[in-house]
This record gives sequence, C-alpha cells and structure tokens, in this order.
Amino acid sequence: MTEQILSAVSGVTMQQEGHLGRIILDRPKRLNAVDISMANGVKAALEMWRHDPSVHTILLESSSPRAFCAGGDLRAIYDRLKAQGALAAYELMKRVYDVMLLLADYKKPIVSFLDGVAMGGGIGLGGHVRYRVVTEASVLAMPETAIGLAPDAGGSWLLARAPGFSGLRRAVTGGRMNGAEAIAMGFADVLVSSDSLTDLRETLSVESAEHVFSRLHSQPESLDVQNLDSCYDAPDILQVIEKLKAEGSEEAQEDLEALSRACPFSVQVAWYGWHQARAASSLHAAFVLEENMVRHMVARPDFVEGIRARLIDKDNQPVWMPPTLAEVNKQEAQNCFEK
Repeated sequence: MTEQILSAVSGVTMQQEGHLGRIILDRPKRLNAVDISMANGVKAALEMWRHDPSVHTILLESSSPRAFCAGGDLRAIYDRLKAQGALAAYELMKRVYDVMLLLADYKKPIVSFLDGVAMGGGIGLGGHVRYRVVTEASVLAMPETAIGLAPDAGGSWLLARAPGFSGLRRAVTGGRMNGAEAIAMGFADVLVSSDSLTDLRETLSVESAEHVFSRLHSQPESLDVQNLDSCYDAPDILQVIEKLKAEGSEEAQEDLEALSRACPFSVQVAWYGWHQARAASSLHAAFVLEENMVRHMVARPDFVEGIRARLIDKDNQPVWMPPTLAEVNKQEAQNCFEK
C-alpha cells in the first residue's frame, strides 16, 4: 500500500492510503489535547478531501495508543483568558466547536478510532461522526465539572440520549466509560480489539465504510448502564445526593466522592444542561446551548481556579465559589444557557 503524505501542520498529519484519507492527531506529549492549530489542520484536511473523488472515507485517529484526544488544550485557553480576557478565551473555544460540527455534518463517511483516552473535546471530535470505533483500551468521559465547566463539545447531546438517567449521572460526576459501556451509552458504535485497528484501517482503504461496518457485529452484551437510576430520578441535585447517601452502595459512595470534588456551580449547570439538551431538536441546537453556557462559565472565577488546581499548580485543591451546592444560585445557573 502506497502512503502519500499530503501535508503536515502542528499537531496533525494528513495522509492518503488508497481511498482512505487519514487525519492523524499527533500531539502525544499532550495526549492530543486539541488546540486551534490541530482544529485548523482537521478543517484543512476535510476541505481538501471534500470534492476529491479519490477519497471515499475519512479516518480520524491518533498517532499514540495512549489517547485519541484527552480534551481541549486547557493551558492554551487559560493563557488566552489571562492575557486577553474571557471573551477571547471563549472565541478560541468556539472556533474548535465549529470544526467539531464540520466533522458531524461532513457528507463523506468519517470513522473515528476512539482508542485510549477520549474525553471532553475528544468526544467533540470523534463522537459525532458516522462510525465510532472503541477498543478494550478506550476510556471515555465528559469530566468538565472537575474544572469549573460543564459538558460541552456536543457531549450534552450524547449524554441526554443515553438510557435512563445514566447520562445525567455522568454529566454531573464526570464518570468514565469503557468501550462496551460507551456503546451502551450511545457514544460509540463498534467494539474491536486494539490489535485489529491496523487491519481495519487497511480494509477501509480499499472497501467502502458502509460495507466494512455492515460486517462488524460486535455489539457488546447488554450492560446495566442504568445503575443508580432511581437515585438520579429526582427533582434536583440535592435530592440526588440524599438518595445516594441512603442507597449506601460502593458505587453510590464513589458518585458522592466525585460530586464532592466537582465544582458545585458546574454540577448545577450540568444538571440543567442535561435537561436542556434532552429538549434540543438537533446536535446543532445542543451546541448553541452549550456555547451560551461556555461563554458564561469561562467568565466565572471557578473556571480559572479549576484549571489552576488541576493543571497549572496541580495541587488538586480548588477553592470553589460558592463552596457548596446548597449555596449555588439556581437562577444564575439556569441563566448560563441564555445568550
């Protein structure tokens, strides 16, 4: 098989193999955290191959088995916010969201190999395309409440359409999914072994994606992704916490610990975001809701504090404002979804 390197930009390599256009995320030291350069590289490849008759399928993958994409480049966003303010930081994020929607709307079939870590912005890149592949090494999540944000990048749309209240649970706690759980939750379509990805890529270079995936029947056995559903079936998050305490299981305790570490205001916003996304008419509509939310959230001190504590100083001791869920102004949280 002849491999032609078409171009390379910072963080992305574009190659063509047979009828397959490969977009390879290539920032391994940063776990492929998506920045504006990477987003622009993905966009350039999509535009280049949009009307190229020799390219039938696009593959979005990683150069490293550790991660497909661990999320947005929060350091770059933090630096932009500190230097130019919240609006400039939001506009940087908005440009990346636009590329995510470009991937979602692309006419030619796109396949994503969600091998390794795929979280936050990684879900935005690979979670809305036509064929989403996970492996035994996949770890998926929308962990934004840990940094003073709430599910974005179209994550709220997927979470709101997961079975029962399983998506709400993961929206507020940032809980992780393995490959099989990701399929059961609607975040992925096919589970294969990581060792078989090379063969799958080679097959996609000579056969249509439709034919290839019609032969892949790897739906995992039914999983109980609705554990603790009764706890999350509640009128507000404070009652969820009381139900989790009463439930008393190890799993409930893990959720309580996750909620105790998360930003209280973000948890409340994630709660409302899940309910808003359930009523959204399309992925595009969900993105509009999320972008309104992000514009509000990046201007709050919690967002800067969350990145500082988790990524800059790494003391993991953020000081949230307000410090508890009981003190969160619910109307302020609801207002985050308004323009």
